[in-house]
Amino acid sequence: MFSNKTEGLGGGEGRHCLKAGLFWFLGLDNHTTEPGFLLLGFSDHPCLPSILIMLITVMDSSLHNPMYFFLRNLSFLEICYTSTTLPKMLVAFLTGWQDLLSGCAAQLYFLIMLGSTECLLWLPCLIMNGGFCMRLVVGAWMAVVPLQVGQTYQVFTLPFCASRDLHHFFCDVPPLLELACADTFCNQVTLHTIIFVFAVLPFSMIVISYTKIIRAILKMPSVLSRHKAFSTCSSHLGIVTLFYGSAMLVYFKRRSQDSADTDKYLALFYTVVTPVFNPVIYTLRNKEVRIALRRLLWRK
Repeated sequence: MFSNKTEGLGGGEGRHCLKAGLFWFLGLDNHTTEPGFLLLGFSDHPCLPSILIMLITVMDSSLHNPMYFFLRNLSFLEICYTSTTLPKMLVAFLTGWQDLLSGCAAQLYFLIMLGSTECLLWLPCLIMNGGFCMRLVVGAWMAVVPLQVGQTYQVFTLPFCASRDLHHFFCDVPPLLELACADTFCNQVTLHTIIFVFAVLPFSMIVISYTKIIRAILKMPSVLSRHKAFSTCSSHLGIVTLFYGSAMLVYFKRRSQDSADTDKYLALFYTVVTPVFNPVIYTLRNKEVRIALRRLLWRK
């Protein structure tokens, strides 16, 4: 039913054009003269809700309060965070492109820097005090940036073995340490210490905070109010548990060849799934945000 020309474009020639187009767009082949195409795929969707949240909370004066200030910063972090992993993952899936050592180091640094900052900013969302907003955000960035420079340097000063097959869909510390031809004990200690400080402690404090919130909810006289509050808190606590829990499982458990695929699936939760659902759960389900969105659209 299809012509030979169509079959040819769907076969080797089509794959060649697709690969050349992606390389041209990403600047991987300066000598490519064929026109390139941007394949959006699923890489654009995680950013759209976060961009919308940033726009609404900036333009609507009724949302200029500490809670939405932190949510705006979280949205910005998630845009950067997903942009660090998803485009490269898409290119690797479609073309089999191999990353350079410098590119892998840059991705690792931005990934752990943005991820660690996001871990710290989950906690202030529960501690709303307008006088400390800017200092908390600046403090989180100042604490994370130099620390993760040191961790990235520590990883990439290791000698790597001949095999450069990284069993992951992005450059991360545990799979990189598996390729090292040297003792990685100090790196493991550093990694576990960072995860404890940036994941275990914030998650523990969030759980304690939600325990107090649940106790307060149980004292509400109205059944309808309790049901609404429990619905909101359960979705919030669920997405927080998914984010921190999947990250802690990946970084604390011992890696093996058999668990490499499991680690990839777990990593999808804190790199893709939670950034997609965060804007929906934390803001788009919020009545104030929906009203502000309607005002914005009506004004446009």
